[in-house]
Amino acid sequence: MTTLFQRTPEAWRELGGLDTAEEIAQQPALWRELARLLDSQRAALSDFLGDVLSTPEARIILTGAGSSAYAGEIIADEINAAWPCQVRAISTTSLLTHPALYLRRERPTLVISFARSGNSPESTAAVQLVRDMVPHARFLNITCNADGDLARQGAGDQATYNLLMPAASCDRAFAMTSSFTCMLLAALSVLDPDFQSAQIETLAQLGEQALADWSAPVAQLAAQKVARVVYLGSGPLESLAKEAALKILELTAGEVLAVANSALGFRHGPKAMVNQQTLVLMFRSSDPVARRYEGDLLAELQRDQIAAACLTIGSGGDYGSEAPAWADAWLAPLWLLMAQQYALHQSAMLQLRPDNPFASGTVNRVVQGVTIYRHDAF
Repeated sequence: MTTLFQRTPEAWRELGGLDTAEEIAQQPALWRELARLLDSQRAALSDFLGDVLSTPEARIILTGAGSSAYAGEIIADEINAAWPCQVRAISTTSLLTHPALYLRRERPTLVISFARSGNSPESTAAVQLVRDMVPHARFLNITCNADGDLARQGAGDQATYNLLMPAASCDRAFAMTSSFTCMLLAALSVLDPDFQSAQIETLAQLGEQALADWSAPVAQLAAQKVARVVYLGSGPLESLAKEAALKILELTAGEVLAVANSALGFRHGPKAMVNQQTLVLMFRSSDPVARRYEGDLLAELQRDQIAAACLTIGSGGDYGSEAPAWADAWLAPLWLLMAQQYALHQSAMLQLRPDNPFASGTVNRVVQGVTIYRHDAF
């Protein structure tokens, strides 16, 4: 009998979680499809980008809201270190409220928007804001929905390139899963000067193995009820920790409190939340110095014995694989597979419906209720 994360598809359907389960499981296949899509557009993307990345005065803004913002945060420092231009991750929610802090009329600007549906009010409003305030700005929209407002807004505009993800990545379920990892890998593939096409195939193979190897132990871990979950990560993995914590909050409808922090920052106050009902999960960095700092905190938490459990995700971790020594941003989609499964099982254990945990509609798959206010040009 076919099983999907320790349950049959029929069982997931009855639990209201089949879409989420399938969208987590499909990711390695979608990464391969994404690689083929990117190969077919490599020349066009290169022409669109031109020399902006190698221009010191140019500003690259990675933007989105919620999970989409975290995708930009994960890769921003990696890309910034690789090119002469300035690369920053600035959420649409910050751009809209305080544009004068981030935009300069005289600076060549490329806005890279991450959007699953492209229908969130902030997505299109942030692009229009930059268009109004920064002459000659250009826009690369990385989106999963060809029919979304963001994609349609840029259609036919020579200053805009719509980079569409594989169609199946436009997740039907409430939480972003395959959309997140596809958009993250797309941006890395386009912006990383050291990118090799074989990387995505290697990652897909590792992802398939990880999904198989972690299925039973993650389900077993999630069967243990906790009140709080802490995700920790260093450097780019701190933003991955934010995404992992958000999956818990979303899929448990806030019944399980989840927070994210850095390994070194956790001692500076947030550690106070740890008690016997707290699960601590640390994403292990591929950087050897970062791993030493992480190891010290792990040893401290184990000595303290104040958490229900303290486990690791990453190379050599409790949930790990023999991954290449790549930059943390490239390995982030692999490690996220564990966190996505864990949130799915927690939701089911709490007898929620993972595909739509907020039956009351108080929180929506596509954000609603946002009024956009005009800023005067500066």
